Amino acid sequence: MSFGKNLQTLRKKNQLSQEGLAEMLGVSRQAVSKWELGEGYPEVDKLLILSKKLNVSLDSLLEGEVAPALSENGKPSDRIRIVSPNEGVIISASKVIRSQQYKGGKNSPKYALFASDGNDNTVWTQNTFLAWYRDLDDITKEIVEIQNAMNAGTASYTLQYSVKCKQNLFRTIEE
Repeated sequence: MSFGKNLQTLRKKNQLSQEGLAEMLGVSRQAVSKWELGEGYPEVDKLLILSKKLNVSLDSLLEGEVAPALSENGKPSDRIRIVSPNEGVIISASKVIRSQQYKGGKNSPKYALFASDGNDNTVWTQNTFLAWYRDLDDITKEIVEIQNAMNAGTASYTLQYSVKCKQNLFRTIEE
């Protein structure tokens, strides 16, 4: 998802108008509109304010791929147990990562979700496969739900939007 789309989604989720967000940042409504249309980006100081006010990481705001949760004080929360019933995976994770779009057949899933164990103190960070997703909307909804659960201090989250798949020769297809 693009920055503009992320910003628009987060603005609406927080029940802010373009004008309300503009006032919060000290810019014009037209500036916010241009950002949401993908015609530019705010200055770095405005990005930091957006991240804090919308309670989202800069990575999630700018790229929509990495979604570490933020606690009330703006620092990443520890972890959450994620249960993937379709894949039989349970992992304690500190962030989730969306794959790039896969070019598969008509019945192939388009995105994969991975969880990081969050041990960034090592040279090698383990990413664990969690699930397959039919489209960008489904995986984006899942990432937002995981982030909301982490922000709320929920101990465990079960994936809701993933699809059950099976291997067929060299391809992965939906069941």
